[in-house]
Amino acid sequence: MVTDLLSDADKVALKTKRILAGSPEARLSVLHIVKDDMVRFGYELVPASSLSGDVDNEKWQEARAKLAQFLARNELEAINSEITAAISNSKGIINYCREKDVDLLIIGRHERHGIAAWLVGATADSILPNAPCDSLVVKLDQPVLE
Repeated sequence: MVTDLLSDADKVALKTKRILAGSPEARLSVLHIVKDDMVRFGYELVPASSLSGDVDNEKWQEARAKLAQFLARNELEAINSEITAAISNSKGIINYCREKDVDLLIIGRHERHGIAAWLVGATADSILPNAPCDSLVVKLDQPVLE
């Protein structure tokens, strides 16, 4: 399961719990991608934290705490809960799915209309054509603020 840890992420957790209840052999991994500063090396962008090893600053500690609260609040037991930085959310998620040999990706999708859809788009829309596994997209309401 991928989560942005916003308030409506609990809807994705509920769907995840239903799937886990119906598949006792299933194992849950949870991924959250933090927004990180990017450093440019020629044509390549690299998350700054991967260069400095600074994954213990306040932003990362806060993300770890929010993820722990999210799992506890939704009574989810993950064999792996990971926080990482990536050049883009979609690339980070796709890479994670490949590296961890994920069978089913569960992700929420916010409806966006008008200029917001054109400027920002939905992360799920950019992931689905490239996902190396089956995907469950949970329809969410309008985007919520952090």
